[in-house]
Amino acid sequence: MSQHSPWREQLSTELGQGFIFAPVVLGLGILVYFEMPEEPLLVISLLSLLLGFGCAVLLRLSPFFWRPLFWGITLIAFGFGSAAWRSAAVAAPVLNWRYYGPVEGRVVGLDRSASGALRVTLDQVKLGRKGPRQAPKRVRVSLYGSYADERPIAGARVMTTAHLSPPAGPAEPHGFDFQRHAWFTQIGGVGYARVPLLLVAYPAEGLSFFKLRIALSNRINLHLDGQTGAFAAAVMTGDRSGLSMETLKNLRHSNLAHLLAISGLHMGLLVAFVFAALRFGLSLIPSLASGSAVKKIAALGGLIAAGGYLGLSGGSVATERAFIMAAVALGAVMLERRAISLRAVALAAMIILIRRPDAITGPGFQMSFAATTALVVVFNTISRLNAGKPPRHVIWRMIKGTVISSAVAGLATLPIAAAHFNNIAQFGLIANLASVPLMGILVIPLAVVAACLLPVHLEWLPLTVMGWGLDWILSVAREVSSWDGAIHKVPAPPSWAYLTICFGLLGLALMISKFRFVALAPIVVGVFGWVTDQRPDILISDTGVLVGVLGAEGRALSKEKGAGFVAGVWLENDGDPSFQRAAARRWDGPKGATRIGVHVIFAAAGKRGLDAFDGCKASDIAVFSEMFERDVPCRVFDQKSLGRSGSIAISIKENGALNVTTARGVAGRRYWNDKTLRNARFGY
Repeated sequence: MSQHSPWREQLSTELGQGFIFAPVVLGLGILVYFEMPEEPLLVISLLSLLLGFGCAVLLRLSPFFWRPLFWGITLIAFGFGSAAWRSAAVAAPVLNWRYYGPVEGRVVGLDRSASGALRVTLDQVKLGRKGPRQAPKRVRVSLYGSYADERPIAGARVMTTAHLSPPAGPAEPHGFDFQRHAWFTQIGGVGYARVPLLLVAYPAEGLSFFKLRIALSNRINLHLDGQTGAFAAAVMTGDRSGLSMETLKNLRHSNLAHLLAISGLHMGLLVAFVFAALRFGLSLIPSLASGSAVKKIAALGGLIAAGGYLGLSGGSVATERAFIMAAVALGAVMLERRAISLRAVALAAMIILIRRPDAITGPGFQMSFAATTALVVVFNTISRLNAGKPPRHVIWRMIKGTVISSAVAGLATLPIAAAHFNNIAQFGLIANLASVPLMGILVIPLAVVAACLLPVHLEWLPLTVMGWGLDWILSVAREVSSWDGAIHKVPAPPSWAYLTICFGLLGLALMISKFRFVALAPIVVGVFGWVTDQRPDILISDTGVLVGVLGAEGRALSKEKGAGFVAGVWLENDGDPSFQRAAARRWDGPKGATRIGVHVIFAAAGKRGLDAFDGCKASDIAVFSEMFERDVPCRVFDQKSLGRSGSIAISIKENGALNVTTARGVAGRRYWNDKTLRNARFGY
């Protein structure tokens, strides 16, 4: 028995970490739901929740040995059931056809599209003569033309003439599923307009956070011009609609884009400033200075400020996580307990996953919690090592803390950023060291002061000084992003390899016994799977407009313009820094054809391509963006078949056989991609 007692002690130690691992197991249940090939019946979702409750009861009654099993089943069942419930709860009509005509709705969101166009989100939508049950709950319209940059009034009812279509599926199998994202944000149609928005009615009485956000952005832009004002508005209100694509590119390539996301850095600095200011001010009152009430009142003030910032910023996943962490920390201060711990991180993750299970698939959730978890682990370790030692000089602590936090957060989010965005910012640490301290010392404190002075119209003074700091950060982003090798492109990993790496890193960060080093094994396996993965030889868009064939020089594209978003996704996932025009020059065959091995690939876009097609052999592949009804010996993908399958990836085996993977086959038959299922379950 004594021989095995050390292992038993180690296992007991890890089991004592149950609450810290709870969001990981809960998230596993959510992922099981999203990976299902068919939408589960509602009764199965209900049974899953009942199973969770039953195992929770058994967890309290069972012997110690069985508790981990019932604990895991409880969380997985709750994760699966909550994801299924949420998916049904957000159900809203989705366009089942392409629409061109009048669109009317209320302005509830402003941002920028991937091409840089101003994009407006409308709710309370009316589509011409279509009935209310046929109209989506929300639509998102990109604005083009001479009036495209005129920002509509927040909350106003507007109308325009727009092209709308259903949300598109993944650009390639296993890629980002915009249909699923649109389902959970209740966006049932996307499109564009080339005519101006017309005002139908001014905003209704009453204050909303969105109207307040846009009003504050407009006030900020009165005092700060150009991209400096747009950057200030993004930091203070979460409104990014004024940022240009060039500015966004510079911030991303210098690893400073996190300064735009209202997350832990902004929330922490805001709360720290408000807490310190209130504590200092209240300590000047003799009747309060001698008691502990000052700290508690200051913590309450910081909590109120954090709540206001959460509402103003729009409540993204990163902001919610930061608010919950801040609320837990401030609550601990009021109760005179430890403020920052992994339990606080786990609590924040549990709350978000229960409220928004779909968040687990997005980079915002993953990067936010990866950085926070790593920072808590590292700084708690440093605190234990420095316990009992005399404190260093405050300037040295600030410099050391900035270097460590930037390095740790950058390393923790590196695999996630590489997997989702296919970029590694190689000089990000330098840019962060030159920018983050200024953000904490100057920008955030002055932003708070400016917000306090807004009612008396004196915000121009702190905003002017704040603008100097933002100008410096933008100049750092411009300079660092221009360096040779600033960005290193990497191919997208297979899903299994990415998940394996993530679970390995979580085990390494959360486990506290000697068992933690076992987590290195899945990390090694995942990295090996990533670097040895072979990208598809042939990619076909879901419309048949674009075809990409992988060759020695990279992927050759069938068109040098058009379907630009899909082309960009394919090249990014290949880890190819080329633009679409350069990739199109690799397509060297006659009459829209190119060769890969024994296969000739015909890309016949439009009616001209259809008319120009003059036959094929059995080993060839022909892709048409129109309906093709002739009988030919080759493999054909046309408008009708692609409409059923979605985008297609083809890998060619050594014997020349084709391994065809479809986006619909990967995604399964789910609410967000199957109109028949939606009609059967919800009646639309």
